[in-house]
Amino acid sequence: MEELESLGTERTKKRYLSNGAHEPLFGVATGAMKPIARKIKKNQKLAEELYVTGNYDAMYFAGIIADPHVMTEEDFNRWMESAYFYMISDYVVAVTLSETDIAQEVADKWIASGEELKMSAGWSCYCWLLGSRPDDEFNSDKLSSMLDQVMKTIHEAPERTKSSMNNFIYTVAISYVPLHEKAVEVAKRIGPVEMKKDNKKSTILHASEKIQKDLDRGSLGFKRKYVRC
Repeated sequence: MEELESLGTERTKKRYLSNGAHEPLFGVATGAMKPIARKIKKNQKLAEELYVTGNYDAMYFAGIIADPHVMTEEDFNRWMESAYFYMISDYVVAVTLSETDIAQEVADKWIASGEELKMSAGWSCYCWLLGSRPDDEFNSDKLSSMLDQVMKTIHEAPERTKSSMNNFIYTVAISYVPLHEKAVEVAKRIGPVEMKKDNKKSTILHASEKIQKDLDRGSLGFKRKYVRC
């Protein structure tokens, strides 16, 4: 914790606070955590100790050094219960879950939960999965049904969930070639999606525009080598 604190900056802290984080936190940039992570590598015991502190930077770092393969569904549900905003639910818990064999099973339950951050994490987990694993690991019919679900429900979904659902359409279009054309069509039919924010101007999500930009760059079929930092 002292090492993390020494890496914090007031500027980064203010940015995290503006995005939904709250005290306690130090304001450590993700890149600044990498040298410590390389030294520690995977350490589930330490990850658990850091996560329960409630300190945002410690919770984020916990996700970097966690060992997903020893974590159970109960562990992930416990982490989700403490994930108080999207940077933890989508970029810590969902990312860590995506490296496990139970990822789709758990993500499906979160999507069906009706709870905003769980739903967001569930859709985000599929984005991390689709963006890093071979296409043949997925059931095309299932993903097609999920696209249909997004098309029917995204405009009425909880605000943070809208963003993850929008990213799901984009990720299928770019990273899952068998459903590229359908995802492109779904994005067009959905059109702009308004994501309202407390005390801030709404964000307008444009899946079609984002997809086209990446197609213009030649990114069709893109897969990440690594999901976590």
